[in-house]
Amino acid sequence: MGKIVALTGNDAAGTAMVQIKPDVVAAFPITPQTELMHKFADAVADGEVDTEFVLVESEHSAMSAAVGAAAAGARVMTATSANGFALMWEIVYIAASNRLPIVMTLVNRALSAPINIHCDHSDSMGGRDAGWIQIHSENSQEVYDNLIQGVKIAENKDVLLPVMVTSDGFILSHTLERMEILDEEDVHRFVGEYKPAHTLLDVDHPVTFGPLDLPDYYFEHKRQQVLAMEEARRVILEVGKEFEKLSGRGYGFLEEYQMEGAERAIVALGSTAGTVKQVVDALRERGERVGLIKLRVFRPFPKEELLEALREVKVVAIFDRSHSFGSFGGPLFTEVRSVLYGSDISVEVLNYIYGLGGRNISLEEIEGVFSDLQGVIERGGVKERINYLGVRE
Repeated sequence: MGKIVALTGNDAAGTAMVQIKPDVVAAFPITPQTELMHKFADAVADGEVDTEFVLVESEHSAMSAAVGAAAAGARVMTATSANGFALMWEIVYIAASNRLPIVMTLVNRALSAPINIHCDHSDSMGGRDAGWIQIHSENSQEVYDNLIQGVKIAENKDVLLPVMVTSDGFILSHTLERMEILDEEDVHRFVGEYKPAHTLLDVDHPVTFGPLDLPDYYFEHKRQQVLAMEEARRVILEVGKEFEKLSGRGYGFLEEYQMEGAERAIVALGSTAGTVKQVVDALRERGERVGLIKLRVFRPFPKEELLEALREVKVVAIFDRSHSFGSFGGPLFTEVRSVLYGSDISVEVLNYIYGLGGRNISLEEIEGVFSDLQGVIERGGVKERINYLGVRE
């Protein structure tokens, strides 16, 4: 049993980092992530952690420093948001392609222009094909738990991929919540000591990172990343079960909330899932057969688990807090439709783009979505496949 505390999402992430005690942390400030690194910097200044805390001149440099330190054999962590993540872009790919188990908190924020410092998922969804494992958090407790698990997942010898743990900007990052933190010794035992098989500093067994890779071998190296991401499916579940033994909190790829007997459902990521749960509870009390599927892991995408969760559902709404301009719907919508294509499951799928730039989503709007889904069942068809929730016409 751990200790009950009240922490913001940023402080929860900072606390996890202090308990993990990474060898190297590279940091550059950007709202709404900045306070996370303030928390960790306080611990460094107070001697609570013996971490090499590298303050750099940009986010591009932050990820570059993280890559260099990880290649040298260090356990490395960092954090960023939105435009900072975009500035890391080149190096984000390099981190994954070099199989470096860096763990990063991405405090979700809209990308410019116009400039906006509030939450949407355009930053993390922009990086969905970069080769990072991507884990989403509903609340501060999950930010903390996911970071600790993220280290163990990333460093598994069959995975060796970087992990991104998301936290909705301001909604989680700056909101105080009740949560439980583990004893530091338990966290140490759980993550264990990182022992890389190959490092730049091993002069007896020299290796090269990031060489020129021409058509002779590049394709095979990309295929190895694919296989590593497939291995991550098993490791994510194993680590989730191990963490449950430690904390009492179990984690998988997704959470099925009130899905037993549900005809209508919503699929959502992040903090919105908590709001949807309130509406589901209220509608269930009125006898309505509704439910929620909260995706925790977006990469690797949990195709089999999602199909099983949707097996008895008649119609489902996919909530996207970002758009894929020029595509048919948002990123999560296109993933779900792709998984359903060719399966033996027949379910109508609608997309709802919502919350861009931090716009609130209300209980009434979510209830309205469930009403829309009922209309689809009664009509036997869909009026609008792609919908924009809460936007002025």
